[in-house]
Amino acid sequence: MDTFINQGYLPNFKRLRDTSQVFTTVAEEVAPNLDPWIQWVTVHSGLSFDQHGIHHLGDGHKLAVKSLWDMIAADGKTVWVCGSMNIKFDRPLRGAVVPDPWTVGTIPFPDELAAYYLFVQRNVQEYTNDRVPLSKGDYARFLKFMVTHGLSMHTVSSILKQLASERRTGKGRWKRATILDKLQRDVFLHYFKKLRPEFSTFFLNSTAHFQHAHWRNMDPEPFKIKPTDTDQAEYQNAVRYGYEEMDHLLGDIVAAAPANAVVVLATALSQQPCLIYEDIGGKTFYRPRTFEPLLEFAGIRGCQKVEPVMSEQFHLRFASESDAAAAAERLGALRIEGRDAMHVERRGANVFSGCKVFSQLDHAVMLEGGPTQTSIPFFRLFYQVESLKSGMHHPDGILWMRIPGRAPTVHRDKVSLRDVAPTILSMFGIEKPEYMTGTALAAGAQMVRA
Repeated sequence: MDTFINQGYLPNFKRLRDTSQVFTTVAEEVAPNLDPWIQWVTVHSGLSFDQHGIHHLGDGHKLAVKSLWDMIAADGKTVWVCGSMNIKFDRPLRGAVVPDPWTVGTIPFPDELAAYYLFVQRNVQEYTNDRVPLSKGDYARFLKFMVTHGLSMHTVSSILKQLASERRTGKGRWKRATILDKLQRDVFLHYFKKLRPEFSTFFLNSTAHFQHAHWRNMDPEPFKIKPTDTDQAEYQNAVRYGYEEMDHLLGDIVAAAPANAVVVLATALSQQPCLIYEDIGGKTFYRPRTFEPLLEFAGIRGCQKVEPVMSEQFHLRFASESDAAAAAERLGALRIEGRDAMHVERRGANVFSGCKVFSQLDHAVMLEGGPTQTSIPFFRLFYQVESLKSGMHHPDGILWMRIPGRAPTVHRDKVSLRDVAPTILSMFGIEKPEYMTGTALAAGAQMVRA
């Protein structure tokens, strides 16, 4: 962020930083517990990972305590939660909620947001797939929703330019993630004006995806595996592009905020070069093309619902623990070249899984171990995501708070992510619950609007 600001690419981020209380947060975790779907639960609840125990993306609804927005709404305030990751909220809520696109077990509120959420969720979950599982009716319902809920001419123009560029050059499909961001911006601003919430959130993750996929292109020097000239021609500035697009969105949102609003920018984590897979040719991952053929090959019966999440991972939901146990055993029996093919975890009637092979596979490799000990070409059931992973999580994160009447200050000491929830509650004069072990930062205490 500092590099791109200093190079002049991010004027809106610079303006916010230079007028804010500037903190660096620390997640207080290490891999494998250094994932955003763990850390955002900490931000929303004020609980450490050891306390909340939410480990998987999609399990946020299992949080045993109230989230920030529930506590603020219970105090008589209207809230608008737009896209926050791995969330839980109490229904009915005084306001509106759109979960993040990877959420399972939680649906939007009110119901009018369902058509929008389905469209975004399917596009994000199947972003790396050639086919997005949406019907013509889904597209029609989405378009009707957007036309009546804030669709801007700027977004329409961006969509048309993006599609025309793809058709003309055959490249740039990866930029579509920022089109979804613009749609989310339009919906956020529509409900922000309609509800006039005292507390709202706006969450996006596209630039984090660009960092994971294209850090190698942004900074090839530390990597053993260098990007090709062809890759560089398309992806060298992909990370910066993501930041620049978010800079425009930030400008729109800050402009829409009342003059007395507190504006908080929080990232929970950051990223750094991922170098630990360079000796095996870089980290890649494999996703099922569709799930039914994989379940059929593995001999899995009784699966009521499949819920894909990020990267290679997915949930399988069953009616009984015995069905889930059988499915876990059969997934665990799958092999590639004599090694386990699938990561498998079972909790009750649910199975969490994904291909655990992250190295390059020959196109002729076979998947073995179905119920009749048969084999099938691996790539008939799975596809490889094109880019090698080159960014990985880092525990430090941004916390900037623009507070009217407070002089901007850069705070050198790092603060815990557990401090964010008590700080925001203090802005509303709400006493933190006893279970929150973080501290309200004095720089943000006793404000009236966030």
